[in-house]
Amino acid sequence: MKASVGDRLIVESIHRGRAGRIGIVMALYHTDGSPPYLVRWLDEERETLCFYPGPDARIEHSWERLPESP
Repeated sequence: MKASVGDRLIVESIHRGRAGRIGIVMALYHTDGSPPYLVRWLDEERETLCFYPGPDARIEHSWERLPESP
């Protein structure tokens, strides 16, 4: 998994009926974009300083998202 600052980190819930989590990659610790990441979680408005994504996580690159309408 490789990320850049500004990418979304989406963690799917493994429990039925529970929502997943979405975070924004705020900083990288490695220049190649590999984990761990500094992630700001949108649902809790807090940060995880050293997040290692598991198999239930995926990266949505900022360049993959459609531009927002004005």
